[in-house]
Amino acid sequence: MTKRHASLPPEAEEGVDAFLDEVDARLSSDEETCNVVQDVLVDLFGDRDALERWENGGDVTPAERVRLQGHDPCNATLESEYYAEKDDSRFQRSKHLQWLWRQFDATPMADNVEFALRFRSMLAKHLFDECGDGCRFFKGITFTYGHHISVGDNVVVHDDVHLDDRGKLTIGDRVSISDSAQVLSHGHDVVDQTDVTNYHTIIEDDARLTYDTLMRAGSKLGENSIVGAKAVVDGDVPAHHVVVGQPAKSVRIKPGWESVADPIQDRLDRNKEQRRIEYELADDLDEFDEFQRDRQPPDAPNQD
Repeated sequence: MTKRHASLPPEAEEGVDAFLDEVDARLSSDEETCNVVQDVLVDLFGDRDALERWENGGDVTPAERVRLQGHDPCNATLESEYYAEKDDSRFQRSKHLQWLWRQFDATPMADNVEFALRFRSMLAKHLFDECGDGCRFFKGITFTYGHHISVGDNVVVHDDVHLDDRGKLTIGDRVSISDSAQVLSHGHDVVDQTDVTNYHTIIEDDARLTYDTLMRAGSKLGENSIVGAKAVVDGDVPAHHVVVGQPAKSVRIKPGWESVADPIQDRLDRNKEQRRIEYELADDLDEFDEFQRDRQPPDAPNQD
């Protein structure tokens, strides 16, 4: 084994337990999530005195006011807020919890690994659709919503990973995702980039994505497979295979698994259309096109 247990001193451990238990209980209660998030961030950033001074009519600088207001997730916007197909009934709570996750990572406590791992693991159980036990989430992880992610037991996600759940993302038990990896669940049409298709992306038990890899929407990593550094996965990686390259292809089978693994093929099978997620947009949607383009291909069939 290459790891050893690390622990905090007893007094610090007591403080961490008390804090985590309090936040967990409040998020599990009927209390407004927005209020819980604001309260936690005010204390984590040491702004309690400034907030009380402001609420009592005292003077605060414009910068202090913006900072104090920013602890309230209702005063923040996230990129996913603009996505037309989002589930508004689930988004609001997810937005608040995601704001707490992101802002926690901006505090000095985010570098206290033992505390930070336990805080994010607790928060993931409220934010994700499902989150198992023994998970370790490191610094700088981002999501689209959070509530379309299901995670099994003993999963490790390292620094600066993006888990896109604009579609749906399922991660099995004992999965390892290394630094700077991106796992996508939506794609854009090559002609009209405002045309978005959502997919279900799957990482099965014991699979491993290594450094700076990209997993395209609708792909699947079979159990016990490995994706080599900087590879781009666009298809289904067979169980027990090692894949590398851009686009990734199988180069070997894990030693000892040859008898139960499928044979190596020239390219990965692409089954993403089986995992397409259909959605409907509201009739009264106030559409926003950030590009304002009208680029019709000259060889497109006549639509008249």
